[in-house]
Amino acid sequence: AYERTCRYFCRKTNSVVVSVGYRLAPEHPFPAQFEDCLTAAIHFLRTAQEHGVDPSRIVICGDSSGGTLTAAVAQALVNRRDLPKLRAQMLIYPFLQCVDLNLPSYQQNERVPILLKERILVLGLKYVNKDICLDEIVKGCHVSEERRLKYQKWVSPDYIPHEFKTRGYKPSPTYPPSKPICEVAEPMFDPVFSPLLAEDSVISQLPETFILTCEFDVLRDDGLLYKKRLEDHGIKVTWCHLQEGFHGTI
Repeated sequence: AYERTCRYFCRKTNSVVVSVGYRLAPEHPFPAQFEDCLTAAIHFLRTAQEHGVDPSRIVICGDSSGGTLTAAVAQALVNRRDLPKLRAQMLIYPFLQCVDLNLPSYQQNERVPILLKERILVLGLKYVNKDICLDEIVKGCHVSEERRLKYQKWVSPDYIPHEFKTRGYKPSPTYPPSKPICEVAEPMFDPVFSPLLAEDSVISQLPETFILTCEFDVLRDDGLLYKKRLEDHGIKVTWCHLQEGFHGTI
């Protein structure tokens, strides 16, 4: 599916492009996908010169779940002193958090193909191999009070600019957490699954970042929230917003 896209990037940017054929869920459970991408990134960082590549100019990139993996790999590399630093990361309409599935973009675009709100929940649960009622996740019953207090400074509609709330957004009611569901949902708060939830000590060390968001995409606000977190820590962010764009537009 990505052969032509990768060849296009290679040709247009005069770059060496490495596409990682990582193992897929549910046959290969989470976090096998992340481990494959991290292994490939580390190997290429160590051997870049063998491929005619300047180790100081390596960029990692991904779209959708690939954007999630890109963000997670970049975070995993920040404390590696044995490797060259990444030049940049490029996140194209990434999934970045599972705390609030009622952000404005989730409400506005829940029925917009190709990534319907229900579809992202089903795929996410298959990825972490968990059986949780979708309604309970939509209500936020999978988030403990302790986690809500911690994450509210990073994940909140309050941090979404007003212009993105004018199209039919209504604040959602708050439901009490369910302890059994919170316990089952534990892996979903791992920064490898939800990179937006990484600690400040990690976020502050990330490389220069490009983020692409689309107006008609449930994941739009994940990108907006990550943009804010990065900028709050002084990370340079180039943001491209496609006003007529939708998930999968690449």
